[in-house]
Amino acid sequence: MKYIYLLIFLIPTLVFSQDDLLSEIDSETPEDFKGAAFKGLKIVNFESTKMVSKDEMYFVVSHRFGSIETGFKDFFGLDQAVTRLNLIYGVSDAVNIGVSRSSFRKIYESSLKIRLLREKKGGFPFTVVSSSNILINTSLDKDLLPGLKFKNRLGYTTQLLISKKFNKNFSLQLMPTFFHDNYVDINEQDNSQYVFGIGGRHKLTKRWSVNFDYGLHLNRADNSPFKNPFSIGFDLETGGHVFQLHFTNAQPMNTNGFLGQGTGDWGSGDIFFGFNLSRVF
Repeated sequence: MKYIYLLIFLIPTLVFSQDDLLSEIDSETPEDFKGAAFKGLKIVNFESTKMVSKDEMYFVVSHRFGSIETGFKDFFGLDQAVTRLNLIYGVSDAVNIGVSRSSFRKIYESSLKIRLLREKKGGFPFTVVSSSNILINTSLDKDLLPGLKFKNRLGYTTQLLISKKFNKNFSLQLMPTFFHDNYVDINEQDNSQYVFGIGGRHKLTKRWSVNFDYGLHLNRADNSPFKNPFSIGFDLETGGHVFQLHFTNAQPMNTNGFLGQGTGDWGSGDIFFGFNLSRVF
């Protein structure tokens, strides 16, 4: 059944992306389009519609400390930090590929990001990007999970990222998301899960902006201890990179992780401080 869901999401992506990429060849200039709705490849946790340019390489270091609720015991989360290293390459201005490794559950992941449509001055009002990922959870232990097979380690994500730059200071993005984990921690939880995300950016100064994103999980199990991810952060543009500082209630950084396994609670102060640092090569 999961393969049917994947086909439903991916076939329209491939068809529309092919049409749009062909239509952009030698037909329009950069001046015809609005500037990027977001400066970072991430809003906070969610992917943004920003693309890596052709032949550029981005190296992204993402770090999440443990919960600040622990106070001095763990030095406000410093002792419980997780890290994700992500390398993204621009095959073209509209096609990006990437690989990453996260210390959270020792996850390896590959990604594909395709710009389908681009917001145009006096034309199409949105930028639309598809984002797809395949991950391998290498932390699952055969001794604790008898009968564990390689396929049980796999997870998949596919999203549509739909952004609009309302003016030079304010941008908004919607993110309908499907993700599937072949192994889930909660027996009553469906392997295939659905989330509707929303995120935004408001520019404060020439270099600073405030960002937020939130994911509404649509079929979370009733007995699940996990929470919908809500994050607030600040972007600082400094030369060749964007430095993002943020607070979030989800420590995992892979899409399946922060959407399906966020444990923090803003109401009780159980939140995580972290950052994303991008460097362009």
